[in-house]
Amino acid sequence: MSGRGRKAVLPPADHRVEPPLDRDGLIVTVINKAGYRKTFDFAELSVAEPMQRSLAAAFAAQARGWNSHLTAGSYWDKLVLFARFVAQLESPPEDLDGLTAAILKRWRARHVASNTGRHTLAVIRRLLRWDPRLAAGPAAEELAKRVPGVKPSRQSYKETERDQVVLAARRQFRAAWIRIRENTARLESWRAGDLAEGSREWRIGQVLDHLARNGDVPRTILPSGDVYATNRHLLGGASAEKSWGRLFLTRMELTALAVVLTDTFAWNLSVYDRMPAPTQAPSAGETTSVTYQVQVEKRRAGGGRWFSTENITDSGADSRGRLVTHALEATAHGRILAARLKPGTGLLMVARAHQPGREDRDLDRPRRVGPLTFGVSDDDAKRWGRLHGLGGSPFQRSRRTTVTREGRPLQHTHGTHESVYMLPDKQVQQASRGVFEAGAREALEQARSVLFGGQIVDEPNPDHQETAMVDCENEETSPWPSPEGGCGADFLLCLACRNAHVHPGHHPRLAHLHQQLHSLRSVLDDRTFQGGWNDHLLRLEDLRDKVGLAAWQAALAQVGDDDRAVVQLLLKGDLAP
Repeated sequence: MSGRGRKAVLPPADHRVEPPLDRDGLIVTVINKAGYRKTFDFAELSVAEPMQRSLAAAFAAQARGWNSHLTAGSYWDKLVLFARFVAQLESPPEDLDGLTAAILKRWRARHVASNTGRHTLAVIRRLLRWDPRLAAGPAAEELAKRVPGVKPSRQSYKETERDQVVLAARRQFRAAWIRIRENTARLESWRAGDLAEGSREWRIGQVLDHLARNGDVPRTILPSGDVYATNRHLLGGASAEKSWGRLFLTRMELTALAVVLTDTFAWNLSVYDRMPAPTQAPSAGETTSVTYQVQVEKRRAGGGRWFSTENITDSGADSRGRLVTHALEATAHGRILAARLKPGTGLLMVARAHQPGREDRDLDRPRRVGPLTFGVSDDDAKRWGRLHGLGGSPFQRSRRTTVTREGRPLQHTHGTHESVYMLPDKQVQQASRGVFEAGAREALEQARSVLFGGQIVDEPNPDHQETAMVDCENEETSPWPSPEGGCGADFLLCLACRNAHVHPGHHPRLAHLHQQLHSLRSVLDDRTFQGGWNDHLLRLEDLRDKVGLAAWQAALAQVGDDDRAVVQLLLKGDLAP
């Protein structure tokens, strides 16, 4: 089955796949998914003929996996750059086997510093490695060097920037949707015979019927050859919005719809060229909402994973599905006309071209049907951005903004989500500072909680009170006060208290406790030990490091019966503070 669910048809028995490289070895033909051909003449490259033929062979070998003229054109542009570089060398090699490691180092140094350059390096390396003469040796080792990944240069919009973009797109599309809805209602009234014959509304309805069937209002050709709208006075003008735009979106209005869809669903710009009109999913007894099944095509996912289906519900004015409903309503006449002019056409994103007779230049995109165009081109996106003061296409930044706002992968893998969208984004980094700071503070507090919190002294102070573990400077200022007054902490927590003082007389008992806690660790499960004893062990180890390992080991030889008894009581929990 094909990706769209149609049964695959076998080619004729005598079918043969035409090789990309012609017999002369200088012309490569790339056929895109739609079946259109584009040729690349390697005789135009500014290198010697043997290298032209070698590059053509490598290009043809790589081209077997392509179905897009855009991909082929991107590779070709980078080959032109490489050929120009080789031609400018002091002694240009005749063929690829003349490429030395030194030449390739110069080529790498020229391009490795920028995103565009790194992409160029990766493409040329991929092509050159098709040549068996570059499979071994110093040049091959230079080609094998990793090319640094392209760093994302696009950033998500700030909230105010995003509001500006989305508000402009919503206003433009909503005005178009209201215009088309009102004229659709007028056309339906005319077709139902509800308008008084001969009235102004009736005559407009007649024009709308002609427009719906032909994609344009009636036109009059003057003797001079000039063409104008026959009913321009009746319609209120000859502009697109007053004439054919009454039932069809303009390309800029369709682009505005795509901007809002990207902000809502994070779809790629290329998705809109081939998105079928959504269908209604079956609903069990649901009358107040409608669920649409939207097919999303993502070619970079690889063969067999190009298509995915998203269920989007229109449950009211504030639901995401309401935008799909409005998109279907705004494009209805365009879709009906396209299906009549070319049966089988069922794309959602359709607009009426300002210049219907103009030829398509980008053969990777859907071809025009009569006066209708499909999808949103890069030029459309850039023009829309300039018209709204954005300086360029808003789609990459809008998609990035939606993905980072949602905080989860949308039509891409988790790895891509983290490495391409989240981590490099300045807005995410800014928003994460508070989280990182809180985490760092929490980590610092946790680290401090397992450190010895008191003071190490050389001799006891008679003003301090002796406890089971240490000497206490002032139990009234304990971090763990008792409701009855004084300190309410367990004696083991003395090691974490700022009032604790440890002198050499404490070392034997503390060293013995440290030894016993290690023994306890071997007989308890991890959860029990971590919950009850691990922090005390870590504080003792911190104290040991501060006292010194030699003094600590020496203290073990001085452990007495009293020390052992006290430690035993502490471990059993029988020694109250």
